Amino acid sequence: MTSLTSLTSLTSMTSMTSGPADLHRLGQSLWLDNITRGMLDDGTLQRYIRDLSVTGLTSNPTIFNAAVKNTSFYDAAIAAKVRQGKAGERLFFELAIEDLQRAADLFRPVFDRTGGLDGWVSLEVSPTLAYDTASTLAAARDLHARADRPNLFIKIPGTPEGLPAIEEAIFAGVPVNVTLLFTRDHFLAAEEAYLRGIHRRIEAGLSPRVCSVASLFISRWDGATASTLPAALANRLGLAVGQQSYRAYRDLLASDRFQRLANFGALPQRLLYASTGTKDPQLPDTLYVSGLASPHTVNTMPEQTLLAFADHGAVAGIVSAGGGDADETLLAITRAGIDVAALGAKLQKDGAESFVKSWTELLQVIEKKSQAVSAAGGATR
Repeated sequence: MTSLTSLTSLTSMTSMTSGPADLHRLGQSLWLDNITRGMLDDGTLQRYIRDLSVTGLTSNPTIFNAAVKNTSFYDAAIAAKVRQGKAGERLFFELAIEDLQRAADLFRPVFDRTGGLDGWVSLEVSPTLAYDTASTLAAARDLHARADRPNLFIKIPGTPEGLPAIEEAIFAGVPVNVTLLFTRDHFLAAEEAYLRGIHRRIEAGLSPRVCSVASLFISRWDGATASTLPAALANRLGLAVGQQSYRAYRDLLASDRFQRLANFGALPQRLLYASTGTKDPQLPDTLYVSGLASPHTVNTMPEQTLLAFADHGAVAGIVSAGGGDADETLLAITRAGIDVAALGAKLQKDGAESFVKSWTELLQVIEKKSQAVSAAGGATR
């Protein structure tokens, strides 16, 4: 949530924004993993764009659940929509689209300046569809059409059932943010779905310039292994997976396959580091930002992490195109008893379930506020 503290911190950072600026100089986009109607209304998002080098924004059910539940920003809009006979998912998506349209318009100059590579916002399909290919595709097409903004991604989970929907959405010209990726293999599967969609567009005589990002979740790895790994390996798994996936990404960009598609005008599906706020208060609060500085990628971070990085973050170096010591670290972690592939599958499943839980709570909050509006209206009649 945007708070008075965060706004005060922002106004005092006149000479403390070298961290975000450094990321852009090395070629990494810095996005905000948060949105509320409050930060749109009071100009906070515009100030982040102007002062902290923020060039995009992501959202998810958990973010919207917290925004609707913990603030009054949406109460008047909910009341108005209830009086129009709207409820449930339909009401929520109208609220979310209104917010994201406003955010997309703020980022439109970045989008235009970068030829569509940057300046994006993201809206997620209902997480209850994570294992339903046909319904995911239908929802993605509908939401993109309703949003009516060229710089709005539709988020589709990179589950096995989501991958065919991703390919079909790309083929249909719907920009996609592939979410809930945890392992290098998850990332490569998302890239494969994207490339198949682009190849089909070229074969059909369509423009291959359909943008996409592949969101790799970082911090949840370390949260899941904090109590099982020895101290020497603790809090290293997330960065190692990020480095390993970056090497796969760089290899893909250099491949003959991608270069042939690029010759037709195709853009890469950029690697996006998500879940980059530290959960352990004992860790440096900018760990996953400083540790994953890498060209031609995106780092989307919570508001607290953004402000921390603007205040005292630094870029000491960039991730090696060869993945640095990722293989060595992952081997040591495997020998310590962690089955990385199995844990990645579990994290993806748990992540999907967590979003469903947030989604359910969100709809319950909207229903509760809707009932309050209806009761108040009944009392006045």
